[in-house]
Amino acid sequence: MTETTHTQPMPPEPPDSAFEPYKPRSPEFRAAMDALRGLRQDLFHDAFAYRPLPAASTDSALARRLPGRLREYAAWAPHALICAGGLVAMLIASDSGVNGAALNLGLGLLALAPVLLTMVRPVGAFWLSMAATPVAAALGSDWDSEWPWLPGSYACHLFVLTIVAIRTRPRTAAWMWVLTAVYGVMAETGFRGGHYFDSDTMGLLFLSALSLLGVTVRHIRSAARQEVTAQQTVTAHERSRRTLLEERTTIARELHDVVAHHMSVVAIQAEAAPYRVDNPPPELEKAFVTIRENAVAALTELRRVLGVVRAEDYEAPDAPQPTLADLDALLDNVREAGLVVDKGVTGAVRELPQGVELSAYRIVQEALSNTLRHAPGAGARVEIGYVIGGLGLRVVNGPPPRPALVKPSPGAGHGITGMQERVSMLNGQMTAAPTPEGGYEVTVFLPATATGGDA
Repeated sequence: MTETTHTQPMPPEPPDSAFEPYKPRSPEFRAAMDALRGLRQDLFHDAFAYRPLPAASTDSALARRLPGRLREYAAWAPHALICAGGLVAMLIASDSGVNGAALNLGLGLLALAPVLLTMVRPVGAFWLSMAATPVAAALGSDWDSEWPWLPGSYACHLFVLTIVAIRTRPRTAAWMWVLTAVYGVMAETGFRGGHYFDSDTMGLLFLSALSLLGVTVRHIRSAARQEVTAQQTVTAHERSRRTLLEERTTIARELHDVVAHHMSVVAIQAEAAPYRVDNPPPELEKAFVTIRENAVAALTELRRVLGVVRAEDYEAPDAPQPTLADLDALLDNVREAGLVVDKGVTGAVRELPQGVELSAYRIVQEALSNTLRHAPGAGARVEIGYVIGGLGLRVVNGPPPRPALVKPSPGAGHGITGMQERVSMLNGQMTAAPTPEGGYEVTVFLPATATGGDA
C-alpha cells in the first residue's frame, strides 16, 4: 500500500504592473469621501424629484379651537405662509430702483419662483435660487449696491434655505449653507474687478445660520418626541402583557387548589373502592391501584406547576377557595367599607363546578373593588341569575355623588383584565361599559352544568 499526498497548486501571481499593493485609507480620507457621498445624495441625487408639501394636521391645539370651515382651511396654512413669503420676496425684488417695469417684474419673478417651488421640489428650489441669484445680480445691480445678493435675492434665498431645511433634514440644510458660503466668497473675490460695493454675504450667512439652527432644534425635538412616543407605546404594551401574565398566574394558583382537591378525592376513592366490594377480582384491584397512582402523580405535577408560578412572597391560603356561598360575607365586608350594595338572585340556586363558582366570586369581588376605588360613595347592585346552561352575573354601580367627599383612587389596571381572563378561561361572555346615568356595569355569562357534589 502506498500513500499519496495531493497538493493544491497555488494560483500564478499577477505581474507587478497588474496591481498596486493595498494602502490603508486614512480616517481623514474616509471622512472626506463620506462627506462627498452625503453631498451627492442630499443635493444632487433626484434633486428635482416631486415631493409635494402635505397638508397640515388639524388635530393641534390651535386648530381645534377654530370653527368647522376655518379648521378645514387650517390644513393649508403652511402653503399660505410659503406663498406669503414668496410675495414678500417678490415685492422686495420689484422695488430695486432699476429703470423699466418689465425688468422689475422679471426680478420679482426670479425671487418668487424659487420660494413657490419649495412646495413641490424642495431641493430643486435651492438650486433654482442659487441660479437666479447671479442672474438677478447681473440684471439689477449698479455696482454701488450690496453684492452679491440683491435685496430680493437675499430675502428669497433666506426663505428657501429655511423652508427646505424644514422639509428635509439637518445634514441637507448644512450642505446648502456651505454651498451658499462658497458662492458668496467666490462672487466677492472673482467678480470684484475695480468696483466697490458692500458685501452682504456675512449677513446672509449669519441670519441663515440662526434660522437653520432653529430648524435643527425643531427636528431634534420632533425626533425625540417621536422616540418618546414610541417608547411609551412599547412600555404600555409591555405593561399590558405583564398585567395579563400576572392575572393568569393568579388564576393558575387559585385553580391549583380546586384541581388538587378533586384529584385528592379521586385518589382516596380509588384506594377505598376495593374494600367496599366482597372478594373483588384481581383485575379490578389492579385498575384501582393504577387510578390511584395516576392521581398521586397528577398531584405531584400540580405541586411542581404551582412552584413555577408561585411568587417569592406567595403564601398558600389556609382556607379553601371561596364560592358563591361566601358571597354574603363579601357583601358585608364592602358594606363596612362604606359601599351601599344590594343583592338579587333569580332562578333555582344549584351547586356549580367549583371553578365556575370561584371565578364568579372573584368577578363580583373585583367589580365591587372597582366601585370603591373609582366611584366612592356610589351605590351598587349585584344580580345573580341561575339559568339553563350557565350562570349570569351583573354588577352595576351608580355615579359618585356630587360633590364627592372622597376622591377616586387609581388602581393598578388589573381589574378588567383579570375578569376577562376568568371569563375567557370558561368560554364565557363579558361586557364592561359605562351606563347612561354615569355609572358602570359589568355583565358576565359563565357556561356551566350542575354538579352533584363530590362523591
